[in-house]
Amino acid sequence: MAIPKYHELRISALRLLSDGRSMKLRDFLEPLANEFKLTDEEINEMYPSGNGHIFYDRISWALSYLNMAGLLDKPARGIYKISKKGVTMFNSETPEYINEFVDKEVAKRDKIKKNKNPEIKIIDLNDRQTPQEGLYTSFNNIRNSIYEEILTTILTKTPAAFEKLVVMLLQKMGYGGEIKNSGVVTKQSNDGGIDGIIKEDILGFGRINIQAKRYRLDIAVGREEIQRFVGALAVAQSNKGVFITTSYFSKGAIEYVENLFGNTTVVLIDGKNLASYIYDYGLGMQVEQTIEIKKMDTDFWDSMANQ
Repeated sequence: MAIPKYHELRISALRLLSDGRSMKLRDFLEPLANEFKLTDEEINEMYPSGNGHIFYDRISWALSYLNMAGLLDKPARGIYKISKKGVTMFNSETPEYINEFVDKEVAKRDKIKKNKNPEIKIIDLNDRQTPQEGLYTSFNNIRNSIYEEILTTILTKTPAAFEKLVVMLLQKMGYGGEIKNSGVVTKQSNDGGIDGIIKEDILGFGRINIQAKRYRLDIAVGREEIQRFVGALAVAQSNKGVFITTSYFSKGAIEYVENLFGNTTVVLIDGKNLASYIYDYGLGMQVEQTIEIKKMDTDFWDSMANQ
């Protein structure tokens, strides 16, 4: 039979997890292939581009949508487990109702994300786009999903690991230049409100001081925390600071920084910008694939004689 679509795999995947076990993505391959009676050729069939196995990818999307709808939990990276809501629905609702519920929840989630950031384009299979527009839409959606993965991964790490990460990021962005050991993570027991320092010259006269807050994505950094950071900069006799968080800044915090007087400069980097910098500068990232798009060379073709 044909390789099932991702929405056709959702109930079967939920059934495999209904006994409360935890499974990795690859653990779903064999039982789902057996259930849908797939041949080895179908299991191993690749996309025309050669980038990825179709069946494996569709399982991944099925699990992602179940997770977005709250029917699955991810206790660790790459691990799936049925949630309390998933258990309740699996034991009391029909497959048709569950699939309808998942579609509605995902659509609701996408609408909220789009309202928060109008730049995000939600893929609509009924939307008539040129192949090139569709490619760019897909790229932006993949990029935004990776942003979310970066932030959720950071939240599983320790505060000390996050402080080290932001120092590495600023160095990757070019701050500190070629200076040896230009980035320093301060000792937690006596950091004076400064989590890291970037030396801008060999003797350390120029310094960028860093505050790093690994906050849950829905918790805002308020004005008071920025004021304390500015006070820490004054004690450190520094006029350059970068405040980095995994969450976002309140309106009051942003206005406070915009209205700072004197020579003190504070740059605010929220979760979205943090993820984009990590992505763009390749910190802890790998290039999965490169797509080369070509267009006709007008000068070349115009130089040829017309009939």
